[in-house]
Formats: sequence, structure tokens, C-alpha cells
Amino acid sequence: MGEERVTLADNNEKVQTFMKHVLRDLRALNKMLDEDWFETDTIRIGAEQELCMVDPHGRIFPKSLEVLERLGDGNYTTEFAKFNLEINMEPLEFGGNCLSQMEHNLHQEMEHVRNTVREMGGDILLTGILPTIRKMDVDMENLTPLPRYKALCKAINKLRGKEYELRIQGMDELLMKFDSPLLEACNTGFQVHLQVKPSEFVNRYNIAQAVTGPVLACAVNSPILFGKRLWAETRVALFHQSIDTRQVGEHLRDSSPRVTFGNEWLKDSILDIYREDISRYRVMLSTNEREEVEKMMEEGQVPELIALQVHNSSVYRWNRPCYGISNGKPHLRIENRVFPSGPTVVDEVANGAFWLGLLNGFEDKYPDITQELDFDSARMNFFAASKMGLDTKFEWTGDRKITAMDLIKEELLPIARNGLEKANIDASDIDTYLGVIESRVDSAQTGSYWLVKSYGNLTKENNREQALSAITTAMVKNQKKGEPVHKWGRARIEEMDQWKPSNLMVEEFMTTDLFTVRKDDILEFVANLLDWRKIRYLPVEDDQKHLIGLITMRQLLREYSKSVDDEGDTGSLTVEDIMIQNPITIHPEASIMEAMAIMKDQGIGCLPVVKNSRLVGIITEGNFMKITIRLLQTLESQKE
Repeated sequence: MGEERVTLADNNEKVQTFMKHVLRDLRALNKMLDEDWFETDTIRIGAEQELCMVDPHGRIFPKSLEVLERLGDGNYTTEFAKFNLEINMEPLEFGGNCLSQMEHNLHQEMEHVRNTVREMGGDILLTGILPTIRKMDVDMENLTPLPRYKALCKAINKLRGKEYELRIQGMDELLMKFDSPLLEACNTGFQVHLQVKPSEFVNRYNIAQAVTGPVLACAVNSPILFGKRLWAETRVALFHQSIDTRQVGEHLRDSSPRVTFGNEWLKDSILDIYREDISRYRVMLSTNEREEVEKMMEEGQVPELIALQVHNSSVYRWNRPCYGISNGKPHLRIENRVFPSGPTVVDEVANGAFWLGLLNGFEDKYPDITQELDFDSARMNFFAASKMGLDTKFEWTGDRKITAMDLIKEELLPIARNGLEKANIDASDIDTYLGVIESRVDSAQTGSYWLVKSYGNLTKENNREQALSAITTAMVKNQKKGEPVHKWGRARIEEMDQWKPSNLMVEEFMTTDLFTVRKDDILEFVANLLDWRKIRYLPVEDDQKHLIGLITMRQLLREYSKSVDDEGDTGSLTVEDIMIQNPITIHPEASIMEAMAIMKDQGIGCLPVVKNSRLVGIITEGNFMKITIRLLQTLESQKE
């Protein structure tokens, strides 16, 4: 829906008026279905391409409105944050060379956007989550300043409260508080649409639900968020939590999140989905634009069903039902929202081809999937694939447990091939795009696997910031080459040809795996801790993680030396007796240059990093040594 149509439903009168229009739209849709208003002679496919804009250092480039102004006319639109854009692709008839045509069109649109952004000093990147994204990047100052997005943020905060907790457990753990729904802007996806005849909608929608897990397993591309290795497709966990409007309450009461896979198989009609969503989810958004749908239909006009579509846009199903109008006739679509952006355009089209083929060929093997697979298994498969990618073991038909790789290669790829052949897709297109899926599975190298392996290799000798910058730069270069991800070599630190320490912040280099002591700890424990962990500084914190002091190796040695000279005993001394009280600290978003200047001017060897009065990290001379080494390597490589 256009941003200018949407407003916040901020009082009972607005909610009641809007709900009347939603229910009228629902009755109108029911009438159109009963009277066969819908287009059935032509089946089309479509796609929406979301992308990130980055600066020369791989950081966000928050200039979407300026870029859109330069792009001029076209199918370009804003996204939630100012560092994202969306391209709405023209629909294509599902047949012939539509897949290679979609790839060609995507490349063409992407090149136009890339050239425009590069003229302004940035670049573009297809990625499920930008590896270099920082918490400060999802501050409200980067919200796209349009009414729809402002209304959505206000509505979510009104329903759940402003401060919320994000918790995602993967290889690493991310636990943080956030205060705006803009966190969802970390996600970028590639949505694929398939037009569906009303008579086939129920079966096709259930097929889409059943295959969501397997198709996602081989398409994962978003394993890293804020430097943490989390799920293979972290977008799923992040989307569920970032705009969750539920509040913690009685554990006995069920409550569905607004981002949902669904609760059961679809039984009778697309109307059941709309009815459930209207029943379960409170109105968040409204619109000032009104349609007299009954009058329009009496005159033979096709209504847009604006109110119903506004409400549908505030419920985020991973397989979303869609209503639209083309060539003056209404149609129904299923929108696949699970695919991440990237790693390349050809990877995306291959993912889409796999999904489209399955939806078109699945019923030949399973006429009614609801009789073969429990809905709970389909939902569990989706979340398992989100976490594990190709390492998933699925619950499948016939009470089978089968690995993702075996299921895709032995059963699903042949079904998808049959489905594409039924749609009269060119054989060369089928071989090309399903071949990409097969090769990706054979190599076991999804986008997520490549990212995690590259990150692991790079962080052995480099810090997190350097590794993420190198990965992001490598992704941009590989996307321009256009080879699918299964052919990519690991990212190398040499990719960072634009690396400059003056642009960096403390949080990118600080040590966050901290060892701390309490004020009542004995000095013998402190000495052992410094020795065991090979560290020189120990922050002192209270039970609420507030920084209250600092212990240094030099202080401890001085105290032990004094006890030897005085033939005394340190056994009765505690941390509180010798710690530096109220040590100088720094904020995580301060620049590295500022931290270096403070340490030089004050003659100190470390700075505890504090945010909201709590200790979040520490930065020492050792961190600066790594920066210096990398800078010297960069200068040396520039000479060659």
C-alpha cells in the first residue's frame, strides 16, 4: 500500500470505522469469489527485490530518499530504513523463458540502481542481513521519514511498550535490549509471487507451507547479526522478535505473534486466512482513503479492497495471501517471504524457480499434503531450517526423518523439475536454475555457510570489525562477478582496500568477553585470574554490572611488593582496598581516535567501555596494536 494512504489507528472511533471497511471488503471478496470475478486464463509470477546501500567502508549508506529522487520513474520504492531500497519487478507470464527473463530484468534494474548509488558515493549489496550493521544504525534517526513507517512504529510501541528484549541463541548468543521496531530493518529479502486460481488456492497454499522448510534450508544467507553467529537464517528470529506486539503474561494463554507461520492447514478458502487474521490481531493501522465497494461492484468496477489490504499488510505471514488487480481483473497470489536477498541474482532466481516448480508439481506426488504431513511438522521444519540450513533433519511424509540434502536431491528437485515442465518453462532455464540448487546442495555451500566459514577464518588473526568489513567487501565484489555462491572462495582480509581506522568506533574493537571481579574478592583470586587469563586489567563491577572500579596488574604487583618489604600479608586485603575508584571510561560509540587520545593524555593503558551506566567492554593497548598492524599492512599493500 502507498505510504500516503496509511495512518495510525490511535482512537476507538478510527478503529471502529476502519473495521467496518475491513468487513465490507471481506464481504466483497467473498462475493467476487462466488461470482467468478477472478482472472484464471493467465498465470503470472513476480518478485520484490530488497537491497542494502553501503558506503565505501561497507557501512550503511542512509540516503534512500535522495537516491530515489535521482532514479526517477520506475518500480523503486522506500523500505523501513533509509539505507534500504526495494525494486518491484514487472510480472511475467509463468512459462517459456520467464525465469531467465526475470534474471535479466533484475540485473538491469540492479545495475541502474548501483550506478545511481555509486554516483553519490555508495554501492549496493544483496544480503539477508548486512554483516557490518551496528546497533546504532537502527536508531530512529535512520527511519524513512514517511507516514506509513512512523505510524507502524507508533502502533507497535503502543501495543507492547517501547523497550524490548532480543534474545537469539546460535553458535554465539545475542542478548540485548532495543527500543524501536526499526531493528527489523536489518532484514532484507527477495519475495517471490505466484498467481493462483481461486479453485486451486487452498491446495497450493498448503503446499507452500509444507515446502517452506526445505526451500529455505538451501537458501539461507543471514547467519551474522551484530558480530554474532546465530541462526543460518537469522532474519526469521529477528523478524519474529523485532515487531512482536505481545506482552509477557499468563503462560497458560496462547497468543500468536504478528509474524507467523500459521496455526493449521488451510481448509476451505483464502477467506479463512483473512478471517483468522482479523480475529487474532488488533487493528494497528488505518487509512483515510475509503472505497464504496458495494456501489463499485454494482457498477461492474473492481474494488482495490484498500482496508483489507492495509490490515493484511500489518500481519506478517511467511506465506502471505495477496489480492491484486491486473488488466482490470482481480487475481489471487501467494507471496513467499522466506527467501533472503542474495547472495547473487542468479542464486535468487534459482531459489524462486525451485519454489515455483514445487508449487506447480507437488500435487502430482501428494494430491493432498495435509493427509501426508502434520501441520506441526511443517512448522517445526521451517524453524529447524532457519536454525540449521542444510544440516537440518526434517520430519517428512510417511513418518520419515530425512536430511535436508537427501530430501532436496532425491525427492524435491525432481518434483520441481516436473512442475516447471508442466508450466512449459524452457528446458534450458530449468537446467540452469535447478542446476544451481543441485550444485549448491552438493557443495553444501549456502550463503550462510560461506559467511560463517569466512568469518571463522578471518577472526583467527583479525578482530571482528576487520573480518566483517572484509566479508562485506568480498560479497559486493562476488555479486558483481555474478557467479553463484557455491563457487565463491573464502573472503580474505586483503578485500578491505578502503579500510581506515579514523572511521571506526570503540565498540568495533573493544573486548566483550570480559572477566571481572567484585569488591569483596580477595587479592589471591585476582592474581590467579590475571595469570590464568593472561590479562593485565580487571574491571570491578557490582551485582547489577555497574562499573565501580578497576584493578591493574601494576597495582597488584605494587601491593605484593609492599607486603614483602613490610613482611606483611595480603591475605586480609580485598579488591576494594586497592582498586582505582571511578576509573575513566568511554562510550562504545566514541571513535577509536578519541579513545587513543584519552589514553595518551591520561597515561593509562585501558578504558572500560560503559553504556547506560553498565560495563559492556574494555579497550586496551592490545586492541590498538591490532589496529596499527592492520593499518601498516594496508599501507604496505597500497605500495605494491
